[in-house]
This record gives sequence, structure tokens and C-alpha cells, in this order.
Amino acid sequence: MAGRLSWGLGDQAVSSLTNFVVGLYVARSLGATAFGLFSIAWVTYGVILNISRGLATDPLMVRFSGVARASWRTAVGQAVGTALVVGVASGLVSVLFGLVVGGSLGAAFVALGVVLPFLLVQDAWRFGFFAQGTGHKAFLNDGIQAVALFPALVLAARYDTVVAFLLAWGCSAGVAAAFGWVQTSVLPRLGGVRAWLRDHRDLGVRYLVENVSNSGSSQLRAYGLGAISGLAAVGTVRGAEQLLGPFLALLMGLSLVTVAEGARVLRQSPHRLWHFCVVLGAAQAAAALIWGLGLWFFVPEDAGRFVLGSLWDSSSLLVPAVTMAVVGASFTTGATAGLRALGMARRSLRSQLIASACYVVFGLIGAGLGGAAGSEWGVAAATLTGSAVWWWQLRSALRDHFAAVPEFPAASGSFSQAELHSASEEMKPA
Repeated sequence: MAGRLSWGLGDQAVSSLTNFVVGLYVARSLGATAFGLFSIAWVTYGVILNISRGLATDPLMVRFSGVARASWRTAVGQAVGTALVVGVASGLVSVLFGLVVGGSLGAAFVALGVVLPFLLVQDAWRFGFFAQGTGHKAFLNDGIQAVALFPALVLAARYDTVVAFLLAWGCSAGVAAAFGWVQTSVLPRLGGVRAWLRDHRDLGVRYLVENVSNSGSSQLRAYGLGAISGLAAVGTVRGAEQLLGPFLALLMGLSLVTVAEGARVLRQSPHRLWHFCVVLGAAQAAAALIWGLGLWFFVPEDAGRFVLGSLWDSSSLLVPAVTMAVVGASFTTGATAGLRALGMARRSLRSQLIASACYVVFGLIGAGLGGAAGSEWGVAAATLTGSAVWWWQLRSALRDHFAAVPEFPAASGSFSQAELHSASEEMKPA
């Protein structure tokens, strides 16, 4: 497990650095208002990415982690094919929307639509590698994207527009997506998309709704904040989030490692799943808190202005609120991994819907009361509330899982953690 987690952390470090560099480069080049426009396109991509993950790669991680290579090749071909179809379909919608809207916002959506297939296919390859247990291949694939990104950003800086930066980001993902085919010798199986969706609709539909409610809440909050306080407020919030960029990017792709590992823990030592999830969530939350405190207390203003440019003065004031929001989200990932490893899509969907509703409502109420700062403190309260919901659902899911095993007593309908652990120990071989 240590080796797989190490590759997972390494891959996420590369992915985090890539996203971090893109965000900072654009923030320094475009200023608050244009960066707010870029952020609107970014959060829209997040929604579409989560549609792809829910339908394609989340079922892949749950049902094809650690399987025989032949089964994996068939499954990954279908999953990547599904991601490609989602990318093409959503890309067409984005392009049409951009043409209808027009202006700088429309141009950004046209550019996003062009690169969506590249972005989703590259992400799907990453999931496939971690399901196979070959995280080093995902690391290499993300490294290829990072190498391709730097000259693309230099070229985009000559034009200094949102469209140019979106195309640079997406085309670098296209290079990595093509390299994924070289790594696997597996082509996206477009003919297997219908079978994939049919065979995994029990998970796919719930994960689709769950994922979209997650990223959709971010999108609604961004749109609402822009409507209430202006695009500059969106840029200010996004700038503050960029300072926590390594952890935000880590959370976005964490299921590459944790769901697969949680599934392995469940198969090999079911009684260890709760401990695995607690350690996972607590470690991330502690790391996010340390990072945020370091930003708040130890980063000189000159260094901050060098990183964020003119955004630093307004964005730096939001660091405490963003830190608390990321701490809550970090702790939640442990419960999320456990519920998905258990295949409890109904419970994870319920948790996500509640957490997403809190995110939108608290974030927009905060925006109305205090602009960008009020919105971010509202989001912090929402993530901490949502975390409590996720962990309650995981506890209930484990109780139901162990109660379903005939050897486990279920008369009382309620189990303490000690009782669950004791019952699990009785099932272990001597």
C-alpha cells in the first residue's frame, strides 16, 4: 500500500503544481476581473469533469481496482471511451453556448468547449492507471502534461487573453491524453460506451448526481457571487483559493488513490476501514491547517504580491476563511473514500446533496452579507457542517455492512464501534 500511496501523492503533487502554475500565471497576467472570467470557465469545467467521473471512472475505481489485466484493459477502454463521449458532447454544448452569448464570456466558453475532450480523456487515463495499481504511469502522464504546459503558457502570454490561456491548458492535456494511449496500447472503445453505462448504471447514476451536486454547487456559488458582488469578487476568492492550490487540487483528484485503497482494505481487512478513513481524513486536515497557518503568519507581503500580483491585497485577507474551508473538505475525503469503497452510493449521494445545499446557501448568504469575505466564511461553515454529515453516514454504512454478515449479531439494530471491531475480530482467521 505504501508504494501505491507514494505514487499517488507524487502524481497529485505534479497535478497540483500544474493547476497551481496555471492559476497563478493567469492571475498575474490578467488581473481580478479577467481572472474572475477565467474562474467561471474553470468551475464549469469542474462540473463537466465530475459528470465524466461519475459515469466513467468512479465505477471503474470501485469495480476494477486490482482485477486481472485482461479485465482491466476491457474496462479501461470502455471507461475512457465514455469520458471521450462526454467530452465531445459537453464541448459542443459549450461552443454553441459561447457563440450565442458572444463577447469575452462567450469566447471563453468556445475555447473551453474545444479542449474539453482532451481534458476528460487525460483524467480518465489517470483513474485507469490507479485502478490497475500502476500509479507511476499516472505520474509520468501528468509529468508529460506539465512539460507541455510551460511552452504553451509562454505562447499564450504573448496574446494575454483568457482564450489563449484556456487553449494552452487544454492542449497540454491533449498531449498527455495521446501519451496515455502509448502507455496502455488501449484505444477508447466508443462501441462499448452503451454497455458500460448499462452495466454500471446502479453506481454511475448516483455518482453522477453526487459529483454534479458537488461541482455544481461551486459553479452556482461562483455565478451567484459574481451576480451579487461582481466578477472581481470571484477573482478575489479564486486568488485566495490558489494560495491553498496544492490541497484543493489534491482533493479534486484524491479518489485516484483512496477509493482503490479503501476497496482493497475492505476486501482484505474490513475492520480496518474505519481506521483507514479516519487517518486519511485527519492527516489531510492537519496538513491543510499547517499550510494555511504558514501562509497567514510567515509569507511576506512582497512575496505574496510577487505570486498573485495585484490580487494579493484583497485575496490574502481571505486566507483564514479559505483555510477552514479546506480543512473541512480535507477531513471529509476520509469518509468519502470509505463510502465509495463500500459501494454505498445511496448514502454518499445523500451526504453530498446535503453538503452541496449547505455550500450554496451559506456561500450566497455570506456574499449578500459581506461580499467575497462573507461568502468564503459561509463556505467554511458549510464544509465543516457537510463533513459531520459524511462521517455520520459512513458510521451508519459500516454498521449496515457488518450487520448484513450472518455471523454478526443484528438484533439490537445498533452497534457501537467497539462492538463492530469485536465482531470483525471474531471473523478473522486464527
